Amino acid sequence: MLANDSYSAASTNVELTCVPDDTTGLERIMLAAQGDLQRLLSSFFGRPIFIELIYAHCSPRLTPASSDNPITQSREVHLVCESCTVCVATSTVTITSPQCERLFLDEKFPIGQTFRRLNRTPKFSLLNVETQAIDGKRELRRTYKLETEGFVAEILEVFPDRDMFVRGETWLMERRANLDTTCTTTATDTIPEWLSVCKGNAVH
Repeated sequence: MLANDSYSAASTNVELTCVPDDTTGLERIMLAAQGDLQRLLSSFFGRPIFIELIYAHCSPRLTPASSDNPITQSREVHLVCESCTVCVATSTVTITSPQCERLFLDEKFPIGQTFRRLNRTPKFSLLNVETQAIDGKRELRRTYKLETEGFVAEILEVFPDRDMFVRGETWLMERRANLDTTCTTTATDTIPEWLSVCKGNAVH
């Protein structure tokens, strides 16, 4: 186990092992997040973090979830702030409780909020941490597991650019400006002015 969380009446100790030598204090906080990453990112950026569902593939729901009839779902979500993706999370969820099935599959609560609605602190296991350079940006990624009775999630999270933890709001505003510029350029390139057709008050 790469994370050891221990406490006594007088102290608390969170020990992360086998993480990159250049990991910053803020990155260590994110790596130790236990189902509350969305909340931490919102605190860091001072803005809402939205969940954008990319896909969710669920096994058949023929009977209520139970130990004998588990329901599984593979899914990918993006954590988005100011239209910028700050984390990509790919997960496999196993559900063996009707209550967890209702919260997660029917009421559509994300993984972290499902634990909050259950009012439970999940068991946390950090399985892997690594960094790599992609297209000139430094990625930080972790694989971990969250477990409680009736609900288990194994998750791979990718933070696409470690500079966001160094530059914060400045990084976010630059990314947002780049997105706005790209969208404007793409829209102009896609629909040349001479191809626009007026229909009523709308231009198509």
